[in-house]
Amino acid sequence: MSTAAITVPVTVNDHENCPATSMLRRAGDKWSVVILSVLERGTYGFNELDRSVEGLSRRMLTRTLRSLEGDGLISRTVHPGVPPRVDYALTELGRSFLEPVRALGLWALAHQSDLEAARTRNR
Repeated sequence: MSTAAITVPVTVNDHENCPATSMLRRAGDKWSVVILSVLERGTYGFNELDRSVEGLSRRMLTRTLRSLEGDGLISRTVHPGVPPRVDYALTELGRSFLEPVRALGLWALAHQSDLEAARTRNR
């Protein structure tokens, strides 16, 4: 993996075209990491996912699944039949994406009191 030096000043265009930017957005959106974490346990059908994630509308589940599939983080398999069954599974890319997300979560837990203190001071 190569690491490119960040040029200074960073332009809006540089930021928008940075590969990390879109993945940080993915990690920070409301449902992606939740869905990926569920799929880390195994393959799920649409209805199983719908029941597994409280507060997520079916429309938002569909949108999030399409987006995750588009990024290659999950796979979608259609099983013919009446009605057809669709299964979703985490890909190796999806598993590798969860590693830095988990590291960020652990960092946040380790520094939670420092972050809360700073936020209180700066209100």
